[in-house]
Amino acid sequence: MRCVLHDQQLLELLGDDVPFDDLTTELLIHKNTHIQMDFSARYAMTLCGVEEAARMLTLSGAQVELLHPSGSELNAGDGILTACGPGHVVFSVWKSAQVLIEWASGIASAAAAMVANAQGVPITCTRKQVPNTKALSVKAVRSGGAQMHRLGTSESILVFAEHRQYLSMTPAQTVEHLRRHAPKDRAVFEVHDVQDALVWAKAGAELLQLDKFSLADIKHCKAQLMGLGLTPQLGIAGGVTPSNVADYAAAGADSIVTSYPYYAKPKDVEVVFH
Repeated sequence: MRCVLHDQQLLELLGDDVPFDDLTTELLIHKNTHIQMDFSARYAMTLCGVEEAARMLTLSGAQVELLHPSGSELNAGDGILTACGPGHVVFSVWKSAQVLIEWASGIASAAAAMVANAQGVPITCTRKQVPNTKALSVKAVRSGGAQMHRLGTSESILVFAEHRQYLSMTPAQTVEHLRRHAPKDRAVFEVHDVQDALVWAKAGAELLQLDKFSLADIKHCKAQLMGLGLTPQLGIAGGVTPSNVADYAAAGADSIVTSYPYYAKPKDVEVVFH
């Protein structure tokens, strides 16, 4: 996968950690000391962020060999990258590169776990990333085999109850209005109970996002819709994790909408110096 952060962004990340050089290394390691640094997976993980870490090292003057690309499934001990260069270069980038891979791989691994347990139901991740992390968060989601639910508000239509409280149009008029004015886009309508879902399905909504529905309510909603001959696709949002995603898939989800991977625990990367 390609590096999704620009050089200036990578240098800013590095500058935040090493704004005025590495004082400890300057005091203890001779500037001509040549060092090799090996990154490997401490435990099993879905890898992400390695291209960005490698570019950060290259920009600083190290030579880098990538051993696995983002999206790779690694076992404990599998190599990630090797970097060689002057001691002051390698030490200064060490932690920034390590943490970047650990954080992105945590997201990718969580996404992969949800995909693996979802019985073929698509996993889609929301736009609720940690602020200022969108590019790498999206890469991590895709590295884990999931897709984006929305990249932002500019390219998709998601109608919340908060929008609807200001509308004078009926549900059917709202659906028709959106079809007429955005014919290439299928609007999603978020609903909070079964009755709300039935109202918008009867109005012609093709996509419903069931927010924080219990498993019983999802099954009931699906049965009610089928009984009326209505077949909107159902996206299930709220409270879905790798441990329960199979239950939500079995309850009738056509897709899972989640923010879970963004807040996953980072994966441990072991770093060895030679």
